[in-house]
Amino acid sequence: MVRFLPIVVIVLLMIYCVIEVAQSRPDEVRRAPRWLWAAAVIGLPLIGSVAWLFLGRPNARSIADAVDERFPIAPDDDPDFLKRLR
Repeated sequence: MVRFLPIVVIVLLMIYCVIEVAQSRPDEVRRAPRWLWAAAVIGLPLIGSVAWLFLGRPNARSIADAVDERFPIAPDDDPDFLKRLR
């Protein structure tokens, strides 16, 4: 039973990464398009999953870069909202 544990761990890691790739927004993914990350995770389960976790997964910086600058993040950043308070 112990000899199957690494296989089970790799399969669970691959499933987790495939779901995470599918749920991430395309403009937040780093270094490669989402479809390429999905192919890497499925085609090379251990290497692709680890690469996704360290190189492709959205982080705070990639999410901040993807935020549309046309819309304010908080009410006090919105000039129209501040004008209505007066």
